[in-house]
Amino acid sequence: MHNPLLDFSGLPRFAELTPAHVSPAIDTLLAQARAAVSHAEQAPPAWDAFIAPLEDANESLGRAWGQVAHLHAVLDSPGLRAAYNENLPKVTQFWTELGHNQVLFEKYKALRACAEFSALSPARQRIVDNALRDFRLGGAELPPERKARYAQMQDELAQLAAKFSENLLDATNSYSILVEDQKSIAGIPQDALLAAQQEGGRGWKFTLHMPSYLPVMQYADDRALREEMYRASATRASEFGKPELDNTPLIARILPLRAEAARLLGYPSYAELSLVAKMADSPSQVLGFLEDLAVRARPHAERDLAELQDFARDELGLDKLEAWDLAYASEKLRQRRYAFSDQEVKQYFPEDAVLQGLFRLVQTLYGVHAAPAGAPVWHEDVRFFDLHDAGGLIGQFYVDLYARDTKRGGAWMDDARARRRRGTSIQTPVAYLNCNFSRPYGGKPALFTHDDVLTLFHEFGHGLHHLLTRAEDLGVSGISGVEWDAVELPSQFMENFCWEWDVLRHMTRHADTGDALPRALFDKMLAAKNFQSGLAMLRQIEFAVFDMRLHWDFDPAAQRSALDLLAEVRATVAVLVPPAWSRFPNSFSHVFAGGYAAGYYGYKWAEVLSADAYSAFEEARSVTDPDTGARFRDEVLAVGGSRPAAESFRAFRGREPRVEALLRHNGMIGA
Repeated sequence: MHNPLLDFSGLPRFAELTPAHVSPAIDTLLAQARAAVSHAEQAPPAWDAFIAPLEDANESLGRAWGQVAHLHAVLDSPGLRAAYNENLPKVTQFWTELGHNQVLFEKYKALRACAEFSALSPARQRIVDNALRDFRLGGAELPPERKARYAQMQDELAQLAAKFSENLLDATNSYSILVEDQKSIAGIPQDALLAAQQEGGRGWKFTLHMPSYLPVMQYADDRALREEMYRASATRASEFGKPELDNTPLIARILPLRAEAARLLGYPSYAELSLVAKMADSPSQVLGFLEDLAVRARPHAERDLAELQDFARDELGLDKLEAWDLAYASEKLRQRRYAFSDQEVKQYFPEDAVLQGLFRLVQTLYGVHAAPAGAPVWHEDVRFFDLHDAGGLIGQFYVDLYARDTKRGGAWMDDARARRRRGTSIQTPVAYLNCNFSRPYGGKPALFTHDDVLTLFHEFGHGLHHLLTRAEDLGVSGISGVEWDAVELPSQFMENFCWEWDVLRHMTRHADTGDALPRALFDKMLAAKNFQSGLAMLRQIEFAVFDMRLHWDFDPAAQRSALDLLAEVRATVAVLVPPAWSRFPNSFSHVFAGGYAAGYYGYKWAEVLSADAYSAFEEARSVTDPDTGARFRDEVLAVGGSRPAAESFRAFRGREPRVEALLRHNGMIGA
């Protein structure tokens, strides 16, 4: 195959892929997919006759476009960005047309009503039911003129989301500060200074990428430097910067479009539309859930804040604790109270030891073995692994851990290929694991903070959900078909192991001495585990309430902005309020450029499930008990979306979920 995007015989051919390949490949695959749709429209309403051929064509398009979208996220360039934006409307239009297709909708309904349906596997029955739901949500029942309007909106929303993400990346990249005064770098850790050091000793350059930004906010004694960088970060992609990168008008356009789309489909709000495919029943149920958590967390958050304010005033001379002081004062208080720093802990977590410890854990829990392997990659930093169990290869994954200017912020897992049966053979799944950690400097391996380790375990939990599935149909394989407010269960579940001595001690090695993490230091970390947990929980609840209200009872036509609503939410939820000039919504990419619109609450919703699931390991003879691990793999990870998440949880836990484990893990109730 000359065009690497048209080759599905193996792994993506990233080393050969150029922007010039994108349009020809996507045009070819769209033509093939439309031909498959036409064939399916003429076929009888049976799985093999019309669903299977349609799945094949759609998978090819999805895999090729997935490679383009992945590179747009991790290796952005002017040429790739142009190719992505040129083809995004075409791809969006096809998926919208497919969701509108009345003929296919009727065939799915006919299959659901005929005798063959009862002979299908439960997984395929769920795929059919999900498809009927998705046709309704995709506008298949709309009259022609409304379908046309709906298609226009979906196209515009896709382009707005892409532009939001691009603006945020460009705004992040556009800022840097060169510090030449030795006094201004006081307190900043040596590894962060090495990374910032300019050639010829011409000072230190700091940016808004997290490996550069966080050490300044956490350790820099220079308050003016902290304030400058905080202001730059908090006002990214807003009216305070380049007009062409301002996300404010995009937000003002996205919200009414989402609301209009929901009304077209017969829902009073976008939130109610969003929840149709989730575990939660209604916006009021979600807000009640969040309010209950907020009431439980608030006393702890108020105590956290009072302690921090007293410490900042009495020990640091900060009469008024400003937003740019919070990370700095918190780190100083933690060092005072628990006699250790994040920087001290970081020296014990070199990248290779952390990965080995992670792989050791999943081998113990699930009987799977990760081993380095070869594959074409998009950047020299990327590593590739095979995942085996006793039966042979079960999946593969890429690991891209370091921050760079061409990569969007945050951490995420995505799928390159899903598991499915093809005749007598099984197509094994492939995943991308992406983070934004500090790269190696000064001849040392990359060193991770404990928060970085938590992030890596979190994303690998998503990866395991994708890789350990036993489902053999695309619609329910891995995370496909899993309710969005349950998809964080396997990821948040994995974070718990980062607080277990028997796990952690096997993944540490001091960067200089080679010594393992001392038990005394681990005990200090454990004692500090719930340091400011009240503030952290309220912050997540604030974001979740803001998101749900934004898509439920917020009227974009009224003379109020998203910022006005955020201020209202903070007045009832938060104990810490950022400066009035902060523009948090402009960088809230989860909601405006990701899949979490009216779904950000899912982090807390799934955390209840994950904490309760982990308590089964705490009740076992060991937290790494392979028998409990096997049950979790069988009942949660392996089934993917082939049954409702609530059923999977009950099958593993033997009962409904309870909130107590989450509160206990956060130090809000006793053991």
